[in-house]
Order: sequence, then C-alpha cells, then structure tokens
Amino acid sequence: MTYTYIPKGVCSMKMVFEIEGDIVKSLQIIGGCPGNTIGVSKLVKGKNIDEVISMLKGIPCGVKGTSCPDQIARALQEYKEKYKV
Repeated sequence: MTYTYIPKGVCSMKMVFEIEGDIVKSLQIIGGCPGNTIGVSKLVKGKNIDEVISMLKGIPCGVKGTSCPDQIARALQEYKEKYKV
C-alpha cells in the first residue's frame, strides 16, 4: 500500500511510503537535505514499522523540536492508527 504523509516543521515537503503488512518496503522523501533523506530512506527499508518508530521518534533538528526522522516516526504512527496495523 502507498501511504503519503505531509511533514510539518521540517524542510522536506512530502514522504511517500510503500508498506506491506507491518514492513516499510520503501520510502521516498521529497525535499529536505538529499544526503540525509536518501540515507534515512535506505535505513528504514525492510524494517518493521514499530522498529522504525522506536529508532526515529523524538530526534530533533536544531531548535525545530522535530526532524525528518521524527516526522517519519510520526507518519508511521499515524498510518498505524488509521489502518489499525
């Protein structure tokens, strides 16, 4: 299933997940710092949703109070709530 999330408070503009069951098959992040977003996308590939949330939730970027990794965790939490995964 494709799941699109619009992040808040960060440089990236959109996150597009491919999720199968409770596994992140792929993640494309539009906008943001290319090296970081590509790297994080590769690191979450094939991982369990709960594992990704646990790894990334609460990571800050400067004084923003959130970050692209934190927004990934928030997106996956929202996905879990919406689709009861």
